[in-house]
Amino acid sequence: MGASQYTIGLDFGSDSVRALVVNVDTGEEVCTAVSNYKRWAAGQYCIPHKNQFRQHPKDYIESMIEVVNAALDQTDNDVREGIIGIGVDTTGSTPCPVDGAGIPLALTAGFEENPNAMFHLWKDHTAINEAAEINEKNKDSDVDYLKYVGGIYSSEWFWAKIIHTNRADEDVRNSAYTWVEHCDWIPFMLTGGSDATEMKRSVCAAGHKALWHQEFEGMPSKDFLTKLDSSLANFKIELLKEAHTSDEVAGSLNEEWADKLGLSSKVVVAVGAYDAHMGAVGGEIESGFLSKVIGTSTCDIMVAPLEPNEHLVKGICGQVNGSVIPGMLGLEAGQSAFGDVYAWFKQLLVWPLKYAGDSISEAAIKEISDAIIPNLAKEAEQIAPETDDAVVLDWLNGRRSPDADQSLKGVLSGLNLGTDAPRVFKSLVEATCFGARKITERFDDEGVEIKGVIALGGVAKKSAYVMQTLSDVLQMPIKVGKSEQTCALGAAMFAAVAAGKYNRVEEAMKNMGAGFEKTYQPNKARVDVYNHLYARYCNLGAAIESIEE
Repeated sequence: MGASQYTIGLDFGSDSVRALVVNVDTGEEVCTAVSNYKRWAAGQYCIPHKNQFRQHPKDYIESMIEVVNAALDQTDNDVREGIIGIGVDTTGSTPCPVDGAGIPLALTAGFEENPNAMFHLWKDHTAINEAAEINEKNKDSDVDYLKYVGGIYSSEWFWAKIIHTNRADEDVRNSAYTWVEHCDWIPFMLTGGSDATEMKRSVCAAGHKALWHQEFEGMPSKDFLTKLDSSLANFKIELLKEAHTSDEVAGSLNEEWADKLGLSSKVVVAVGAYDAHMGAVGGEIESGFLSKVIGTSTCDIMVAPLEPNEHLVKGICGQVNGSVIPGMLGLEAGQSAFGDVYAWFKQLLVWPLKYAGDSISEAAIKEISDAIIPNLAKEAEQIAPETDDAVVLDWLNGRRSPDADQSLKGVLSGLNLGTDAPRVFKSLVEATCFGARKITERFDDEGVEIKGVIALGGVAKKSAYVMQTLSDVLQMPIKVGKSEQTCALGAAMFAAVAAGKYNRVEEAMKNMGAGFEKTYQPNKARVDVYNHLYARYCNLGAAIESIEE
């Protein structure tokens, strides 16, 4: 019997990167490690009240080196020597301007501290106006370039961010050879890429966020892009003509990165993709089930067989051939804030403690902060929902799906002097679940049947209260994936295919999947009250949108 073989899944999240080492034969998760981005943790390059969220590429580089070595240091040399592949997933759309060598401008002289030269994190909404312009100008186009992304372009996405930066920063505009997605740059860097024209672009990122589609033979026309903004007249769209699925090989580790990670230069690196899409694979997605990766935000993924005439779904974040499973249609939706809604409320409650001075230590403040959400959930769980409860709109970070509009804001309604913190928290949880129901109803309205939900990610694993509420509101069973690192597991599965261990992603899922740890069933006694509260949520949302228009 030969030596065991392993792959590494690298999952670049909003706050940290995680590394997971998986046995490709058994699916055993051998070891894992997490490294927080140091500059991001210090709040550098971000202006939250202006919706600016940027990340320095040095955070990715330093944390990746740290996390891979930290994971492998938990094992013996046999595991290191048995690594055959690396898969990469990241947040998205998280693009960055690069020079001709594919180096992020923030790593070049003169741009080291310029946020515009860094990666623009998915939740950066500084391009709201530019997204609105794209939506308006598409109406006058002979070709509907938005039909495969639900009909609405978002400020979270590729072109809006580029146009906004080009207008705001002439130096970046003039110095950028092209722009690349985070999920495309990491494999390029690991394989020693030195020519931006040779970077393999992910069909996942290109299709869902950059308007790539086979019908357009790649990107929208140069004429259309120039009409969006004159600064795109010289954009090298030919670099994005070809897009690749993540079972393909981006290359092998170059000697420099092999040395930094303590691995062989024979290790294969797969083409990258977005976290939720690889998470769906790690969570063993199948037709008819909605994979919901629940963390700071959510990304909702479905797969469907390819049909000769592609059925369009209005108001989602795109439908792309091969963005999840090669050979199947991948459909994406999501919520701009889920766990972030709870984190906002926690910070609101903790705020007075910063004025406690020496009377309370930093350690005590952290202890209190860490205990707030679990205790709020414990108290909220004891409060039976009633039809006259407070109702909240979960648009604290805008609305991603259905019908993207990042200019929308959150609303708390129906408060009285008896509304305490647990009741507010209960309404916040219900609001995020109502937002999830809007998505499932849109799929249903558009003829895409959902039989159940697969829940993945931190919130799904940590909060039974939130998951039960979600099941009650959706009136659907929810299966929770067993793996603690489902996105990284999906990345490891793709790495196994790229490295030649399996011929198809479905084979990797079957052999490397971790299964499910729990299934939540809806409480039928709460159907009527949640239907009533959901109707109030929908009416409140419609009223707020009419006012803001």
